[in-house]
Amino acid sequence: MATIRNLKIKTSTCKRIVKELHSYEKEVEREAAKTSEMKDKGADPYDLKQQENVLAESRMMIPDCHKRLEAALADLKATLVEMEESGEKGSEVDDAQTTLSEVEQLFGKGDDDDA
Repeated sequence: MATIRNLKIKTSTCKRIVKELHSYEKEVEREAAKTSEMKDKGADPYDLKQQENVLAESRMMIPDCHKRLEAALADLKATLVEMEESGEKGSEVDDAQTTLSEVEQLFGKGDDDDA
């Protein structure tokens, strides 16, 4: 049975993963700029290779975040459906619905970028 507490936890999880995703996207931009700057300046090949490894690691985290966000979103949807079926109302339910729509918009936007 879904409770308000579970709903709050699942909502917060979605919000946290969205923040992580944005953070990793910014990190990739920052590391890519640093890598290209190092290439332009003719940096030591070893240092350049290490920087490319850092960039590759950052890039690998984005798909991982997407998978975790999809799982958290599915979890939130299921809990929200249970709450609505049981007739629960309140600010927590509204917050969960808002978070749900924001995350779905984010995924919609992300799919357009890939196409």
